[in-house]
Amino acid sequence: MKLFQIVSEWLLRLIWTNLLWIGFTLLGLGVFGIMPATVAMFTIVRRWTMKDFDAPIWSTFKTTYFKEWKKSNMVGVIFALIGIFLFLDLSFSEQMTGFFSLFLYVFFLVLSIIYFLTLAFFFPLYVQYTFSIKEYVKQSLFHAIASIKDIIILLLGLTLIGFLLTKVPGLIPFLGGVLPSYWIMTICMKRFRKMEKNTVIKE
Repeated sequence: MKLFQIVSEWLLRLIWTNLLWIGFTLLGLGVFGIMPATVAMFTIVRRWTMKDFDAPIWSTFKTTYFKEWKKSNMVGVIFALIGIFLFLDLSFSEQMTGFFSLFLYVFFLVLSIIYFLTLAFFFPLYVQYTFSIKEYVKQSLFHAIASIKDIIILLLGLTLIGFLLTKVPGLIPFLGGVLPSYWIMTICMKRFRKMEKNTVIKE
């Protein structure tokens, strides 16, 4: 009975957070809602990684969403412009022929992977530290290329989650956002704690 209670509480916690993420994303008409809603979701899952399971989900999510709406969307514009640039370059190089076109395609494909990893690291950094917008982007890029081990673990977990959601697509509206974010936050918090510990030791 105790195990059933724990599993039920976790499912309710995950599903409620994911539904809030979808709802608040739609509240911002998608384009202007996705960044603050994702920041709010990562704020919630960060609490969970710190063993704080009693934090009120609704009030924390709502407060964070409106508080971070402007700043997170400013960063979102930067990521959107970079993403559009990479997409256009990738599409252009794909239509070209010859060895140079293959080189360009591989080059922009690698940049695209780094871009998505940078975006994945951005949200944990945003809810964990206070930086300038420029520093958030810089630190996200640094983490995206600095630890091969953490990146491999991160990608393996996301691949497994993606496989699960593909096999059971009915789970997507309920767990499609919160599961990947919880995994990303868990890996990043371990990395952050390790780096902070090493910094203290050096000092």
